[in-house]
Amino acid sequence: MLSGFKQFILRGNVVDMAVGVVIGAAFGTVISSFTKDVLTPLIALVKGNGDTTLKGLSMKIHGQMFTLDDVVNAIISFLLIAAVVYFCVVLPVNYLVKKMQKAEAPVAPATKKCRECLSEIPMDARRCAHCAQPVAA
Repeated sequence: MLSGFKQFILRGNVVDMAVGVVIGAAFGTVISSFTKDVLTPLIALVKGNGDTTLKGLSMKIHGQMFTLDDVVNAIISFLLIAAVVYFCVVLPVNYLVKKMQKAEAPVAPATKKCRECLSEIPMDARRCAHCAQPVAA
């Protein structure tokens, strides 16, 4: 029982997936930090209130205050990660898969049409099964 578990863990795709998860988590941290420390101050600078955070992004509904600064940061981080994954992983993999697929050879037709009755007959037939007319080979 333990040997089966060991074989499962040491299979290449499980190890590759684990490495991908770890690298993805580290990349997510880098993008979140980039968003918080670089993009958010740029957005606040464009906003022009002198504050380098998005703390002013809030709304009040029925007396309850909703702050949107963390939500905006999370959305920007998500969009950046999704763009990098799409352009650096999905597109290259799709290109390689498409390039690796071999074009299938065209299949020779198995039937032909009778000149008299236009019915489908086998390629090797010498007479039409429907009208009994001779067919050129």
